[in-house]
Amino acid sequence: MTTDRVDGIIAAWQQELPEALHPTSELGKRVMLLADGLGQAVRPVLRELNLTGAEYDVIVALRRGGTPYRQKPSDLSRNLFLSSGGTSNVINQLVRRGYVDREPDPVDGRGTQIRLTEAGVKAAEEAVIATSQAHHDHFTGVPQETIEQLTALLRTLKT
Repeated sequence: MTTDRVDGIIAAWQQELPEALHPTSELGKRVMLLADGLGQAVRPVLRELNLTGAEYDVIVALRRGGTPYRQKPSDLSRNLFLSSGGTSNVINQLVRRGYVDREPDPVDGRGTQIRLTEAGVKAAEEAVIATSQAHHDHFTGVPQETIEQLTALLRTLKT
């Protein structure tokens, strides 16, 4: 059996504090390292596009929602797990960059909605394509059948 970084970590904890390990310990560590690797693959892409991770999350969420590409700030906060203050700061940055506009809520005139501008739609689409390619490239060398099997297995987990 070949060993890797996670095997070494689990073996060390097995020796040092075995009661801390559970049958899910290795899976959790592997998923965390995979998520970190995917994040590392995307960071340079976002830098090249001059987007922060939070800006990316907001414009992509708006674009993913379909036309008219708008949402209430509170919905963005909830869906992206951002604080209302954090969402407001990101929206302010995106307004300054011309990627989003604040508009009166058509249902509740007291509120506002955040809408992607034409430049924001273009930036979101470019970013989704580029980050999707970075994720794809991260899995270079992994057989398609393995990717499909892992996807199916991970779908069974609570997320």
